[in-house]
Amino acid sequence: MKKLQPQKLHVQRMEQTDAITPTTGRKYTLTHSDMTGNLYLHIGRTFFVQHIGPARDEVLAEWKQVKQTLILFVYVYIGNQSMGKVINQWRKSIFDKELPLALEAIRYGDHPLFQAYPSLDFSPILVHFTSEYPDLNTTEYYGSPYMYK
Repeated sequence: MKKLQPQKLHVQRMEQTDAITPTTGRKYTLTHSDMTGNLYLHIGRTFFVQHIGPARDEVLAEWKQVKQTLILFVYVYIGNQSMGKVINQWRKSIFDKELPLALEAIRYGDHPLFQAYPSLDFSPILVHFTSEYPDLNTTEYYGSPYMYK
């Protein structure tokens, strides 16, 4: 597993989002540059769709309240049937390998929120892999944010 290089993480808080509010509805858009290895984390009330490229290799996440529990829901796009199942499987394997780094970037990049609300470190993380193939269109448990400190 790759470790986060903090100097390569660039964090931008969008309007109406400060270091610790809001929690519910707080959204993350994580993109990267293949050329530089830099990661770009946008934190806001909406996903930063301007940075979603044609490769669709971004990681989107948001805090949602389900009953009494705050859950970090993560979304990644695996593919559609026109890409073929082999490509969908390959993309899933890449996301499986890279998601720990992405979650570490989100946890590190939004550390003031976790300092203000330490209980968030123990919230569940659910990752939804979106694919037109039913066996790849899954939601998986990825632990809690404290695992990605």
